[in-house]
Amino acid sequence: MTALSSENCSFQYQLHQANKPLNANCLLLLIILGKILLNILTIAMKRKNTYQTFMAYFCISLAFTDLLLLVNISLISYFRDFVLLGVRFTTYHICLFTQIISFTYGFLHYPVFLIACIDYYFNFSNTTKLPFKWQKLFYFFIIILIWISVLAYVLGDPTIYQSLKTQNVSSHQCPFYISFQSYWLSFSMVIILFIAFITSWSEVTTLIQAMRITSYMNETILYFPYSSHSSYTVNSKKTLLPKFIICFLGTWLPFVLLQVIILLLKVQIPAYIEMNIPWLYFVNSFLIATVYWFNCHKLNLQDTALPVDPFVNWKCCFIPLTIHNLEQTEKPLSTIC
Repeated sequence: MTALSSENCSFQYQLHQANKPLNANCLLLLIILGKILLNILTIAMKRKNTYQTFMAYFCISLAFTDLLLLVNISLISYFRDFVLLGVRFTTYHICLFTQIISFTYGFLHYPVFLIACIDYYFNFSNTTKLPFKWQKLFYFFIIILIWISVLAYVLGDPTIYQSLKTQNVSSHQCPFYISFQSYWLSFSMVIILFIAFITSWSEVTTLIQAMRITSYMNETILYFPYSSHSSYTVNSKKTLLPKFIICFLGTWLPFVLLQVIILLLKVQIPAYIEMNIPWLYFVNSFLIATVYWFNCHKLNLQDTALPVDPFVNWKCCFIPLTIHNLEQTEKPLSTIC
């Protein structure tokens, strides 16, 4: 009787131990599936008539990588133990693949940010303008090079290799990499936004009080009062800063508040979750606003084809626009879409 009870307890313990990684794998699948749905929703929400940039193509590559990770984890979770092309795959590889992806995503923030800056700089310059086909191939080459370079660094770094090797010994634990790059990038952007908001507080308040909401060409817009001294050339940096702040926060305020909460509470988010398409488009809007602001004296918005943000219509911050049905007398209005 004692032996039977002992065997029964041993079987229940083994069953409990086997269910632990299985439950963790199911949770991982749900998280990645939710991330993919969020990526698809973000891509579907963005404006369609936007000029394709490096960031747009990189977002597509990130969505494809997330989908590839989901397919791999699903297959391994279903078959559990199988051999493919002479390589044996087990549930351990779910943790291994996700850890490699986490390290790769964690080291991508700075390179993507830097290349996006360079891309927008050349978009503002009329000296180097490639045909659309060649520009698309160039973006594809750069993105492939970034992925291969970062992945090679992750797999070749001795510290990371030792961390992955340790996980092979203790397979019941699967910690994921927390990216310091995303932390400092988020911290820097929040600090810059805070300083800009404080320095132009009175102008922002005045503009908010003067704004109106209406519908124009089947699109809901906000618009600023028109200044009689405005023209089709861009105003000074001091005039544009409060408009840019309202444009940016009008679209990304919930995301900014989320970043503030994460920074204040020191929330540790795994890198495979933190690198996502909403985050990249948030960084993209910040970059475009920064480049516009620093180059405002070079811009002639009637003649120059400029980078277009998929979520914020920056041109409407400083282009006078005539809307006939809003006023009895037709006045040009500087709008935010």
